[in-house]
Amino acid sequence: MKVEINGNTLAYSDRGKGLPLVFIHGFPLCRKMWLPQAETLAKAGCRVITPDLRGFGESGLGSGTVSMDSYADDMVALMDHLGIDKAVVGGMSMGGYVLFNLLERYPGRIAAPIFITTKAGGDDDAAKVRRTALAEACRVQGIEPVAEAFRTILFAPATLTDNPALVDDAWGWVDATDPRGAAAALIAMRDRKDCVPLLGSISQPTLVIGADQDQAAPVENLRIIAEGLPHGELCILHGGGHMVNMEQPLGFNNAILGFLAGL
Repeated sequence: MKVEINGNTLAYSDRGKGLPLVFIHGFPLCRKMWLPQAETLAKAGCRVITPDLRGFGESGLGSGTVSMDSYADDMVALMDHLGIDKAVVGGMSMGGYVLFNLLERYPGRIAAPIFITTKAGGDDDAAKVRRTALAEACRVQGIEPVAEAFRTILFAPATLTDNPALVDDAWGWVDATDPRGAAAALIAMRDRKDCVPLLGSISQPTLVIGADQDQAAPVENLRIIAEGLPHGELCILHGGGHMVNMEQPLGFNNAILGFLAGL
């Protein structure tokens, strides 16, 4: 489905009825990454909403500067469009950065946050330089520099060799990404705030999911989030990497369902 939101076309999927659950994808991906969750959680009694962030998947990029604020504003506008006052919101990697923005600026709209293979800190100077260079390469050369940069860090090593069909699906999504959207997102990530100081003020019950073989967001990053939260629950899944929701869908879905049952 598509809707006009904040002067832009936003694509999303909406499955099931019940407790609203919004999943925000990571970079440089799209809402299809949540396919291993959508049907299972919908059958379990959730309304599962998976949007494409602006500039990704089937969503337009719109005009003007893209920031974490604009991604978050789009999510709130989508919830308004769908008649959802509050939702459990899960954010993976870059989606986690959007979730932090939502918690800072729209805390009343988040029933419970789920942080997935992400981190709370901002970029250091070296990371900012890398993101700036990759954004420029993306503008000049297309999506290939981004695909190459992420080729070895999205999945656990075993997934790359044992599940090539899964890896091929993900690379198809990456290759289809609008280079302009990817470049804009790299700058938005570069300029995002350090959200470690925000952790102590997040009052909702929170699930933090990491993976023991994640090269992009190592387990230490997830421990920092969980330990800084007043009501944080940490779940480290084994045998998965940055895309643990796809690599270990059974364990991932069980962690989500267990958390939701406790709300």
